[in-house]
Amino acid sequence: MSDETPRPVAVVVGGGLAGVTAALRLADAGLDVTLLEGRPRLGGLAFSFQRGDLTVDNGQHVYLRCCTGYRWFLDRVDGAHLAPLQDRLDVPVLDVGREAGPRLGRLRRTGLPVPLHLAGGLAAYPHLSLKEKANVGRAALALGRLDPADPALDRIDFATWLRQHGQSDRTIEALWDLVGVATLNATAPNASMALAAKVFKTGLLSEPGAADIGWATVPLGELHDTLARKALDTAGVRTELRAKVGSLTRTEDGRWSVESAGERITADTVVLAVPQTETHGLLPAGALDEPDLLLDIDNAPILNVHVVYDRKVLRRPFFAAIGSPVQWVFDRTHSSGLKGPGQYLAVSQSAAQDEIDLPVAELRARYLPELERLLPAARGAGVRDFFVTRERTATFAPAPGVGRLRPGPRTRLPGLHLSGAWTATGWPATMEGAVRSGFQAADAALHDLGRPHGHPLQEAA
Repeated sequence: MSDETPRPVAVVVGGGLAGVTAALRLADAGLDVTLLEGRPRLGGLAFSFQRGDLTVDNGQHVYLRCCTGYRWFLDRVDGAHLAPLQDRLDVPVLDVGREAGPRLGRLRRTGLPVPLHLAGGLAAYPHLSLKEKANVGRAALALGRLDPADPALDRIDFATWLRQHGQSDRTIEALWDLVGVATLNATAPNASMALAAKVFKTGLLSEPGAADIGWATVPLGELHDTLARKALDTAGVRTELRAKVGSLTRTEDGRWSVESAGERITADTVVLAVPQTETHGLLPAGALDEPDLLLDIDNAPILNVHVVYDRKVLRRPFFAAIGSPVQWVFDRTHSSGLKGPGQYLAVSQSAAQDEIDLPVAELRARYLPELERLLPAARGAGVRDFFVTRERTATFAPAPGVGRLRPGPRTRLPGLHLSGAWTATGWPATMEGAVRSGFQAADAALHDLGRPHGHPLQEAA
């Protein structure tokens, strides 16, 4: 008879970045892990699909050098080389709202210590006046003194704080919202100051290279599905796709019974890594003091407009726009596998509440002329394809007050843990937040099982 103690059994519900991270962490700690995903693929809301010969990402996703959790994920699935970072932050910003005509500027950093690393780039940034630049510097110093975990900051909006610190409408458009809308998925009046402080303090004021941008040079599905599945297989995780969980109940001996696709799995610990509404539907009675608070966490949409031209119209890998409905434009030609001449551009539109349900014809009539205004080479170019992807529940809405709604990884029921970018990570709904929520849930589960496992990040997650 073996003296070996049976390995604890874990079930992770949900195969997005949060669930995959939790499953990998639990497996690395020696647990017997099953991952259940209702979709036919992994990756959650950061995935790819086929459109003819094109491999299309449902939306453009980027990360920053300060996103140490997501960088761990890339390393863990052996995909870091497929999503490289810039050597140094460099964002082309095209202003087409000027009466004098379009003007290109750049947001750049140097290798100097914080905050001097941004001083030269701000001084050369042509889209703000000298007075506005000076006010930005003062606001940045004030922001650096804030504690993003202060509950008082969650009760006010970012725009109110910016106004109190001398920021003009122009400064908010040309700088704060340029970054904030893309990272928070909300404009300044609709964003919690706590989350804004987290983004800007971590990204711009923690270390010189923190805001350097990285993005995938391959379809997201290769990272978040193909390579993730390979890493899970190697770690010994049993992964079941098209396996939607129907119920979650306690057993007589205090363990958990998870029912999915006609199968019932008995587990010592369960991680729910699904959206907040789905979590609410699965939670047993008594799991949270106020479970209905999960239903008060609103969602925010992201719209992506995809255009395939018959010729090259953009020389840069990406740029941001001001004075235009267009927010960010990325060249996806290589990663999509586009064959023959032409160029494939993805226009990423965050905080898209006013556009998410517009017909494709209306979006085409709006965005093709704007791209011609931004890119003179697009004038007269043939459009080989035009289509739209819509994620109506792309992120949780980072509105003031959302912090009190976001639960931590632990529930009141032993062995049941929560994960997802919407949980209390301190981060907005980013790939980084999703991975960190996976860390938190796995670490809580392992601690409760008496099997703590060394955290992969040097700082606290």
